[in-house]
Amino acid sequence: MPLIVKKVLILAYDFPPYVSVGGLRPFNWYKFFSEFGIEPVVVTRQWSNTHGNGLDYISSSANQQVVTEKTTLGTLVKSPYKANSANRMMLKHGEQKMRFVRKSISAYYEFGQFLFPIGPKIELYKAAREYLKTNKVDAIIATGDPFILFKYASKLSKEFDIPWIADYRDPWSHNEHIVTNKFLQTWHSYFEKKYVSTATHISTVSNFVQKKIESLVPGKPFSILPNGYDPEVIDDIQAIPQGKDKLQIAFVGTIYKWHPLESFLRTASMFVQKHPDGQFQLNFYGINIADELEQLIKDKYTALIPHFYLSPRIPNHVLMTKLAENNAMLLFNYYSYMGTKIFDYLGIRRKMIMCYSDDPEAQALKNQFYTIEEFASESKTLQADLINATNSGVIVRDSEHLLEVLEELYAEFQKTGQIACNSIGVENYSRKIQVEKLAELIKSL
Repeated sequence: MPLIVKKVLILAYDFPPYVSVGGLRPFNWYKFFSEFGIEPVVVTRQWSNTHGNGLDYISSSANQQVVTEKTTLGTLVKSPYKANSANRMMLKHGEQKMRFVRKSISAYYEFGQFLFPIGPKIELYKAAREYLKTNKVDAIIATGDPFILFKYASKLSKEFDIPWIADYRDPWSHNEHIVTNKFLQTWHSYFEKKYVSTATHISTVSNFVQKKIESLVPGKPFSILPNGYDPEVIDDIQAIPQGKDKLQIAFVGTIYKWHPLESFLRTASMFVQKHPDGQFQLNFYGINIADELEQLIKDKYTALIPHFYLSPRIPNHVLMTKLAENNAMLLFNYYSYMGTKIFDYLGIRRKMIMCYSDDPEAQALKNQFYTIEEFASESKTLQADLINATNSGVIVRDSEHLLEVLEELYAEFQKTGQIACNSIGVENYSRKIQVEKLAELIKSL
């Protein structure tokens, strides 16, 4: 192992064992930094997977004291979490009751945390500050969202005279999924400019996100550190064969309103009606609209009921094992965004089916719901560009083309018992490569 030459404190709210795509980025820093001469100290919150769904995000931790754990990879500082009154209402009464009261309380903390030392995430700041009082570090990284961590990093940087890096997984005030009106954008823009202007360096996942940030905080040095797949997880599952009993297509993660979900389900329903005795299955893992999707299939696409499986959120290494048993992976077009799961699909070397590149219904959904401002100078086909560069899947034009693709996949599966994926250059998208780049950046500060 290389000599440790720098020590970095990482503020990361999402972190395993909490099941979250956002937690994988700092988790891989923690896993691989020591191989490149960096000692990581991760300040996160205490998590448990008691519920296996979004309720884990609002449940109080069992321990209300800071827990510090020294490991062979670095140090974990885990702050306590105490559910506020809105959280407790939801845990007791469910999501449908007292919604206005809960939203009002949550809004108070969401806005107030930028003005006062309040809110559920302030415990990370307190734990980090206590650690820095008796321990020296060479740099601080805050990864967002939640972007309140940028405020905490800026304050710690100023108090202890430590350079800090603002790491964006997504835009902040320019994230149209979260910042939905002019008031919110003005509010978040003010604090984004205030705190990020104090950062020594900014890292993010793509040129598109960089341009969003630069429009508000110009003149800062940037590093593009894309997401990727975890090479150790891939090594562990590479020997798992595809399932041979039925053609299985998997989808993981968030479904947005601008995704052509119904078009895909309608076409898949047509396919299974053409093959009533066919061995075919759609597997959805950890999606955000599980109840809605299940009801949609029961109401409108009953032919899919015997061919449909819905999984709750599961830890990433378990998820990857499940994905490896599938024959193909479904992607919906993210346009100017790359997304995260595409890299896991690359790593496990299963053919991707991206829907769609030129479908009228999908374009209408994009026009209605895709509010993200795009740049003429940046690609609006990032996923398709990656799939083409790596020969890792099919770019589906429209619903008619999708039916043809399903027929072709089914014929191949019946003939060979698997779906071939002849991808190339996959090793270039390992998260370990990106961690090495970040380590070199830290050493240069």
